[in-house]
Amino acid sequence: MNFLENLFEEHLSTEDNPHLEEVIEMANNLLNLLFPDRCPKGFRFFTEFEHQYNAQKIALILILRKIDNKLPEKCKPLADEFFNKIPEIKQKLAADAKAIAANDPAARDVIEVIKTYPGFYAIAMYRMAHELFKLKIPYVPRVLSESAHKNTGIDIHPGAQIGSDFVIDHGTGIVIGATCQIGNHVKLYQNVTLGALSVSKDQASQKRHPTIENNVVIYSGATILGGKTVIGENTIIGGNVWLTSSVPTNSKVFNNAQINIQ
Repeated sequence: MNFLENLFEEHLSTEDNPHLEEVIEMANNLLNLLFPDRCPKGFRFFTEFEHQYNAQKIALILILRKIDNKLPEKCKPLADEFFNKIPEIKQKLAADAKAIAANDPAARDVIEVIKTYPGFYAIAMYRMAHELFKLKIPYVPRVLSESAHKNTGIDIHPGAQIGSDFVIDHGTGIVIGATCQIGNHVKLYQNVTLGALSVSKDQASQKRHPTIENNVVIYSGATILGGKTVIGENTIIGGNVWLTSSVPTNSKVFNNAQINIQ
């Protein structure tokens, strides 16, 4: 049994529980509605879009009804609040896709990014999961983030706060912790870890993960740890750097590893 299955088995005990597939299908359908180029046929007409859009809201309400005893308020108001955020989510994702295409020389255009890039997909699942997380809806946000993790190798906790024009290049092995704060125009390469200095249950309510300010680039294999660690804006963090303390703005941080060829 994988993590996603355990998540529901552990916390939900009634027979009438939302299946993992329901949650993931709802989010994927929403993403395809917002970006029809992801679909071979797409939703090209307003009437069809409106019908499908309302169908996904109903799908979310049905999912929430199965965990209504664990919700902070009634299912429909929560679903309405989430869907009120959909235009903002779409705007942010469009900016993310444009930034990825602009920063990756291998990307032919924004459509290719939206249709094929795992980094875009992971960011999309995060942005939906984050809004559900802010509404204090349990389980469902983690199902989305862990589904993206399973499919892309990119692990973004739904509680993380990530600004606009976010770029993930390649992406496999990226880990972004729950209390991480990331500014605008930040670019991460594969195997970057934005984590905690230690893992302890009594730190659950504390800020454990770093703050990454605007216009920062973090190259592959870098590890940045600690809730008090701040990477100042316009900074470049080189590959395989290990940081547990803050870096001022406009810095360049690199390893001094020596390579000998004989």
